[in-house]
Amino acid sequence: MEKRPTTLWYQFFDVLLNIVIIVAVVGAIRTFLVSPFQVEGSSMMDTLEDRQYIIINKLTYFIGHPKRGDVVVFRPPNVDHTKFYVKRIIGLPGDAVILRDGSVYVIPGGKGPEQKLPEPYLNNRNLSHTFSAVNGGSDEKRYDVPAGEYFVLGDNRTGSLDSRSFRDTHNNFTPFVTEYDIKGQVWMVLLPLSKFHTLTTAEYGI
Repeated sequence: MEKRPTTLWYQFFDVLLNIVIIVAVVGAIRTFLVSPFQVEGSSMMDTLEDRQYIIINKLTYFIGHPKRGDVVVFRPPNVDHTKFYVKRIIGLPGDAVILRDGSVYVIPGGKGPEQKLPEPYLNNRNLSHTFSAVNGGSDEKRYDVPAGEYFVLGDNRTGSLDSRSFRDTHNNFTPFVTEYDIKGQVWMVLLPLSKFHTLTTAEYGI
């Protein structure tokens, strides 16, 4: 059987179809599986550094819920809701989080005795320096985390805009991040290659 000659239009539509398929696959991967982000600022030092490229796992929160100790990318509840932030989840829905004398205490589920949170990921500058305000303050502060929301802190406790300071467009204090606004768990540091490694969820034993 004689093979029909391939026309220029056929080749054009073949290439176009392949481009559409590739774009659709990449879009699906970025929407439902993984996505790249670049870290801006030092709020997660020493866990994450300024200008590092990270990969976040989105699938894990399609099939499950954020856990205490996860490092996550999210849209903050403050005035600028267009940006993405990266912080660590400290309080889960229903928890009570207490900041006292530079340390973090948690009452899981809001009932029972409080437990001091061990935080080995904090460097010497930030260990025992988690105060009620980023710039200091020794007042004890308690946060009761509502259902479907989370309390987050940066690992650079003396230089992080987090649940201690979020405010909405009316300047009302809004410390919690909704689960809807959490876009994924930080899976790995991709670049620079000298810093390449995967992140694991901190274990607190509570």
